[in-house]
Amino acid sequence: MGLSVIPKLWASAAVLAVVLACALPSRALDGVTFTVAGSDAALMRDLRAASGLVGAGKDKAALDLFADARAEYGKLLSALYAAGHYGPVIHVLIDGREANSIAPLDAPSAIGTVEVMVDPGPSFVFSNATIAPLAGNQPLPPGFATGLLAGAGQVQAAVQAGIDGWRGQGHAKAAVAEQALTADHASATLSVMVRLNPGPVLRFGDLTVNGATHIRPDRVRKIAGLPSGQRFDPAEEARAAQRLRRSGVFSSVTLTEAETITAPDMLGITADLSEALPRRYVFGAEVATNDGLRLNGSWLHRNLLGGGERFEVTGAVSNIIASGSGLDYALGTTLDRPATPDADSTLNLSASLGHKNDADYSADTVALGVGLTHYFSDTLTAHAAVAYDFSDGHDSAGNFTYRSLQLPLGATLDKRDSKTEPASGYYLDLGAKPFFGFGATDDGARLTLDARAYKALGAKGGAVLAGRVQGGAILGASALGTPRTDLFYSGGGGTVRGQAYQSLGISVLDGATWVDTGGTAFLAASVEARMKVSANIGVVGFVDAGAVGQGTVTGADSDWQAGAGLGLRYGTAVGPIRLDLAMPVRGALDGGVQIYAGLGQAF
Repeated sequence: MGLSVIPKLWASAAVLAVVLACALPSRALDGVTFTVAGSDAALMRDLRAASGLVGAGKDKAALDLFADARAEYGKLLSALYAAGHYGPVIHVLIDGREANSIAPLDAPSAIGTVEVMVDPGPSFVFSNATIAPLAGNQPLPPGFATGLLAGAGQVQAAVQAGIDGWRGQGHAKAAVAEQALTADHASATLSVMVRLNPGPVLRFGDLTVNGATHIRPDRVRKIAGLPSGQRFDPAEEARAAQRLRRSGVFSSVTLTEAETITAPDMLGITADLSEALPRRYVFGAEVATNDGLRLNGSWLHRNLLGGGERFEVTGAVSNIIASGSGLDYALGTTLDRPATPDADSTLNLSASLGHKNDADYSADTVALGVGLTHYFSDTLTAHAAVAYDFSDGHDSAGNFTYRSLQLPLGATLDKRDSKTEPASGYYLDLGAKPFFGFGATDDGARLTLDARAYKALGAKGGAVLAGRVQGGAILGASALGTPRTDLFYSGGGGTVRGQAYQSLGISVLDGATWVDTGGTAFLAASVEARMKVSANIGVVGFVDAGAVGQGTVTGADSDWQAGAGLGLRYGTAVGPIRLDLAMPVRGALDGGVQIYAGLGQAF
């Protein structure tokens, strides 16, 4: 019975020590000094980044500083091992006393100075770097080789590469069987010998679904597309997780491999899911000087019928108080069903109606469509559809009606590092839409191009150079025989800032009347220089230019315009808030300063 009292006494003493430490007056911290022997600036940066004491404020409690000081040894040691230093000497002094020599119950009630002194010792190199057996010609990281710097990170990366090589050939349970790591301090070398155990070749078992309360488990398995019964492949496992995330039904997706093998060679996979809120509401607004105000909103149900169906209703009203055109409005619905017909395809159904009231014409429009989107990878998608398009309106020559059966085709390659604020990479979208007209509507095809590229400048990437090229052409149809919504204009926030919205088109003769309309050829280019001036604030300088013509953008019936300006960006969690001021520099020059405001970069 006496022995059982001892833990209680220790616990009481610890509590008493904490209470006394909090009750006694604390002397403010004078500062933390951090020194590293030698002149390796990169190592100094790594050690300061790993430190838990660098940057400690004077108002930090003594008990917290004491805990940080005792943890400092391990943090610095990990950073030194990663840099190939296996014989360091580390001192962490609290008012002159070594922190690891102070018992927890003797924690100081006040701390005046903290000194961290590091002697990294010599850099170690590999005297032996062996991992075996390897799967086929599996390469190891180039830094893992005899005579090179023996960083702990290189060892870990090499071992993981060896295991990944076996897993890629179906050996899901590949692991380290034996390891011998020997540091020779006399010669400053590290010997690494690791033996791997590949284990048996396994096949995917059934997918067990946890956390799916509103979506049917059979649909979860169909969306995941895990190839049960086929040889294990970690890439297929990763793709299954990505498909579940891409569906939009889940806020969290984790796939876990079973610890044990189900005879004879099956490896079960468990999907732990957390469903996202089923409904989402979105509202947005953009404003420009001549273009007026645009309001848009949407309502989304992520799982309408219990099979992951995304049903969305969208609405928009634009050109509110616009100077050059009347009110436009649009209402549309889409229903997307993932994993139809296969795991990497989505069935799309769409319907929309709207009213266009532009300077050149006004029309009521209706569109219906059914299509498929296929995901070749996370960055490459393609789509194909069949659609019916109808518009009825009038222009300066009188009334018109367009009816056409359309076959929209397209592909998108997105290699940007961020969709909301890219700093590197590129984006390419190609579209081809053959259309077959009824009545006065011609047969033809509409081709489009949207290419964007981004390049970070400087070591810290605080400046970004961004460029965009847009193009389009109508083949086989005349300007008057093409649905008006498929023709091309230039001017406004989406093409040439500084010029009024859709201010540049062409004029064609309809009987005895000249009709202002969109062109059958289009080319536009934009260049932006983006500079961060703080964590959330950025400035932008830009130049835009656009050309529209009939058949070509360089013929007698073509013209071009340009604009330039400055912008301000304020970063938010959903993308930067954009404010641009632009002036016309070629074309109509009497429009004055144009103002554009919205959410997200211009491109």
